[in-house]
Amino acid sequence: MTLFGAHEPEREPNPEVFGVDAQASPGWLSQEGLAETRGRVPILYVEAVPVRVDHLGQVEKVGLLLRGSMDGRMSRSFVSGRVLLGETVRRALLRNLEKDLGPAAFPRIPASPVPFTVAEYLPLPGVTPLHDPRQHAVSLVYVVSVTGDCQPRQDALELTWLTPAEASAPEVLADMEGGRGVLLTQALAHLNALG
Repeated sequence: MTLFGAHEPEREPNPEVFGVDAQASPGWLSQEGLAETRGRVPILYVEAVPVRVDHLGQVEKVGLLLRGSMDGRMSRSFVSGRVLLGETVRRALLRNLEKDLGPAAFPRIPASPVPFTVAEYLPLPGVTPLHDPRQHAVSLVYVVSVTGDCQPRQDALELTWLTPAEASAPEVLADMEGGRGVLLTQALAHLNALG
């Protein structure tokens, strides 16, 4: 296999490093395997900004998750998660929406899985507005309308529904994890919801 001009023999993954039976858990890595992979290659993610829309499709509310951040403080974020090996982007969106918002959120995935933006998180702060100290991550970012009852799950403590004006307030944008206030502003502009 050639990677940027380096020749390496193709080999099977070391089960001690990756620690996963590919037959039992396709697409998953052990914690050690994920840490090693994050240190070597960018990881693909999907992110979703959940919204409630009126009968004309105008955004009435934006949903922001409250989570404990890596440095121990509370911050706001979006639905997010990795795209697994062999998983389509559409399926990754559905899985991560259900993981973060619960099975009764009833998301309406866009007919065309084209993100409104592509975000790049780098481990070095200040290179881009988005920062993730664990890894270099590339994220496909979507706005997804949800119509059902959202109950935060996994590591999310609560879901707060804000009007676009409330969501674009400087204190809310500053409270977004990893610089995601930039993405929230882009999402609101994309939706023509900035007042």
